[in-house]
Parts: sequence; structure tokens; C-alpha cells
Amino acid sequence: MIIRCFCIALLALAYGVTPANAQSDLASLEGVWTTRLDMGPELHGELSIHREAGGWRAVIGGNEVRSEDLQFAFANDGGRFEGRGDWGWWIQPPGLSGVSYATPVGLHAGPSGSLYGVVQPLPQTFTLHLALLRGEEGNWLAAFRNPEFNMNGGASRLSVLDQDGRILVRNRAGDVVREIEVLDGERLRVNWPPLPQTLELTRPSESPIDYLPRPRSAYVYAPPPVLDDGWRTRRARSLGFDEAALAAFVQSVVDGDPAAQRPNLIHSILVVRRGRLVLEEYFHGYDRDTPHDLRSAGKTFTSLLVGAAMQAGANISPETRIYEAAGVHPWDDDPRRGRITLAHLMTHTSGLDCDDNNENSPGNEGAMQSQSDQPDWWRFALDLPMAHGPGERYAYCTAGMNLVGAALFAATGEHVFDLFHRRVAQPLEFGRYHWNLTPTGEGYLGGGVHMRPRDLAKIGQLYLNDGVWNGRRILDRAWVERSIAAQVEINEATTGMDAERFAAIATRGADGFAWHRYGVRVGDRRVESYEASGNGGQLLIVVPAYDLVVVITGGNYGQGAIWTRWRDEIVGGQIIAALRRS
Repeated sequence: MIIRCFCIALLALAYGVTPANAQSDLASLEGVWTTRLDMGPELHGELSIHREAGGWRAVIGGNEVRSEDLQFAFANDGGRFEGRGDWGWWIQPPGLSGVSYATPVGLHAGPSGSLYGVVQPLPQTFTLHLALLRGEEGNWLAAFRNPEFNMNGGASRLSVLDQDGRILVRNRAGDVVREIEVLDGERLRVNWPPLPQTLELTRPSESPIDYLPRPRSAYVYAPPPVLDDGWRTRRARSLGFDEAALAAFVQSVVDGDPAAQRPNLIHSILVVRRGRLVLEEYFHGYDRDTPHDLRSAGKTFTSLLVGAAMQAGANISPETRIYEAAGVHPWDDDPRRGRITLAHLMTHTSGLDCDDNNENSPGNEGAMQSQSDQPDWWRFALDLPMAHGPGERYAYCTAGMNLVGAALFAATGEHVFDLFHRRVAQPLEFGRYHWNLTPTGEGYLGGGVHMRPRDLAKIGQLYLNDGVWNGRRILDRAWVERSIAAQVEINEATTGMDAERFAAIATRGADGFAWHRYGVRVGDRRVESYEASGNGGQLLIVVPAYDLVVVITGGNYGQGAIWTRWRDEIVGGQIIAALRRS
């Protein structure tokens, strides 16, 4: 999402060291320093809506506004409420990332026809941890950690030199990338662009809750609790797992060093087998009620919504031609446009000049989100030139995936987030989630929805159950089978890349309709799977042969060399390996 413009993806590099005779004053500063900014949103809490002569009055946080209907816009861009009857959406103003989010709000009736609900918008926070530590050669190192965006100053570890009351933080080339002012023994000050203010870090009496994976202690396995959200739970051993092996794996996560050169910044791990939730663990301050940024794993909701709309009888299918659905007919410009279908968009084979792995592509996600000439991102994609004929090449295209929303709106008359809430979130008994919006206020299908991991796992189980959740059919079985089937191979030939470039930026496998099919390595074989995946380590992996759904969320944003290993190392090498029997 636009968040990528705020937090540029950074590659983890091995940096050089400071001289062995670095100033001994650093010894007094050794340890973890931290700061946390709470940047809103200001309006939250109880929302009350009262009927009055000629309309309605809404009150939240001491602010009130009147309207003729259940649509309220609070002063000073404080937020909006869009009523839908017994529920509605709270639209919070753009925050750190420049993105607005829509959060569902349930309403209940009170006296005199009044309505009441609780607004819980997505918190806008910025956290920075700084670990000052000695390297193996006695040199001093700095490790910046930022759980929201993984802004680490340029690398996982940087060299440090104390100079005249300032700490100089250098990269491998010796360039100073940060200067830290030592105010006293309990305060440090650092500039951190693009934040406008100077950050002041303090040394807490104990490790911040979101720095270490967890307080250091021995992990003891326990089955997940049964909540009022539709999940049934069981002990792992009752479904074939060696609980000692699972516990050893979780202990390795608990014992992880966040200041390591290649840290695994895992935020959650959930395991479902045979429809039962058997493992649910959270780290770095996250818990089961914290919606997590799914990044591009949310692209899979495109396929989910097309299937849900078809199940509801909407006139839409993979064969729907996007320009016809959008009411745009630029055949004279390039007749190839008229052949682009939703199937092409959901398999990244539209032929539009849109390649997220090519910084010069006019349609890549960064170009779309940074430009201001066309706020309608559907129209932005429709206006892109053609680079190839539909179906000729595979090019990962977020703008094209988002464009499917135009066809969904045309077929259903509903916003993307409305369709999702009615057809998916409510029947699957979701908890709180936040849907990111485009500049025109439409739901974005390119990724970035914030959702509870327990709810993300339900989508995997829904597909594993052939479109049924707890006895209720959400998707047609034929659609499930078709959408997860390999539709296009991803290799050098289909991408048009040479072997070296392909190895650097792409993963060999196949795509279904907004599902990836890479397979999971188990020992010396690769087992078929399908998955939704997103930057930083957002993984929903379904392995039918083991009747298994695994969800992992993480904070390794911009560190694909780390999180892309979790599919094989964690799912195959730890979770499946812990099964005593199939």
C-alpha cells in the first residue's frame, strides 16, 4: 500500500566494524533504548446516534455533528461514519502512511430509537528501538528495530563510533547514516526522516514488550482457547503432532535475538489441522485481538470476492472482460485491451505495462501510489499502455489486481469492503479488521488490509472445506477448485527474464486466481500447497495432503531473503515435521 512510499524496503547487509579502540563511554550506554509515538486517530470510543426532528445527531469523544441520514462527517477531518442500518463503517483520516481505513462498527438500539456502537480505528503508532551492543570482535554495533514498518536505518546492524558526545552510526562504506546525540545517561536523541520531529529515546527499566519476542522464559504448550468466533480447538497431540517438537520450535522463536544480523521477526504462528485450531502463539507485543497488516496476502481477497459474488448470483466470472465491465471501450487505441479478462488480472497476465518488479514500468505500484494526476486507481490501470498481449507474459501487477474491484462494483453495486463484510466477514464471524482505501474512498484490493490472524486462518479453512465454513456455504466448490488450480507457470519463459534476474526477484512455481502455488519442501520432496503471501512474512499456507492450514505474520518488511524461507523452514521443516503420522 502507500505505506511503501513511507517505508522504503531495505536490504539486510553485513556491515563493517568500528576500530577495536572505540570509545569506552559507549559501555555505559549498552542495552536497549526505545521511544513510541502515539499519533492518533483522535476520535475513538463510544459512538451514539440520536434521532431528532429532521434527521440525526451523532456524538463521539465530545464531538457532535448532525445529518439528515446516517452519514456523518466530523469537523477538522476527524473521521466519518457511514451507516448501513444495524452496522456501519468508521472512515478514519489518513495517518502516518497517508492511507484511510474503513473499520466496521456494529450498532445496537437504545432508548428512543438511539443507536450505539464502539469505534476502534486502526492505531497510528511509530515505535523505534535501538540496541547498542558489542560485536564479536569487541567493536560496537547499533541495531534499529521498528515493528510497524521495519525501518532499520539501512541494515540490520550498523557500526558505531563515539565522538565528542555523539554516536556516529555508519554503514559498511563508512558513511554516517545517523547521528545520535547523548543528552545524558538516560536519554538519546536522533533525527529519523521522514518523521518531522526529533525522536528522544530512553532506556526502560525492563525490555519493551514489543522488542523481544517474549520475556525470556520456558515455553509450555497449551491448546488455543475456544472463543465466540467459530473456531473449534484441540490439543495438538490429538491430531497427530508431537507437542514436544512444536514446543521446541516455539521456544526457538521466543529465544530469538531481534538484534541479530538476520532476525526472524515473527509476530504470530497459528496451526489448524483437520479443521481444529491446535497452535496459536504471538510475539513482539502482538496478541489475538490485534489486526495485523497483511500486505499483499490481501490480494487473495480478490479471488475470494469474485467467488462470493458469483455464489450470490452476480453477473461476473473470470471470463468477464474488464473494459466492458468498467464501461470503457478504447478499442481504437489498442484492440488487445478488449481481450483482457478478470482471469488475466488475477494471474498477472493482463499484458498492461504494469510490473511491480520493474522500477521503470509506468504501472508499478509505487508509480500508481506516488502520482497525483489520477486519484481513481481503477482508471489509472485502465489507461496504462499495453506491453504484451493478454496471456502472453507474467508480470506481478498490483494495479491490475486492484482493478478487479471495478468489475465487482459494476456487477454487485457494492463497494469492495461492503461486499466483503456481508459475504465473508459476517458469515465467517470475523473480529475487528480495517480495510485500506484508495484516494477515491474505494476498498483497495492490492493488499494492506489489517486483520486478526485467527480470521485469516478461516479463509484457508474455508477453501480447504471446498467453500464451506461451519456448515454454511460461502463459495461454490467448483470455484474453489478452479481458483486454486495452477493457471499460469512462473518461470524465466513466462516472465521474459534471464535466469539471473529471475533468481534475484521471483519465485518459481505457479499462480491460480490470486493464489500462489509454490509448494512446501518436506524433507527431500516438495508437497503441493496454495498460499496468500505478503511482504514482511504474511503467510496463509494451505497443505491439503496434511489437512493443514498455517498462518504466520511477521515484521521482516523489505527482507524477502528472510521471510520467504519460512514456507520451507517453518511450515515444512518444523510444523509438518512435528507430525507423528499423516
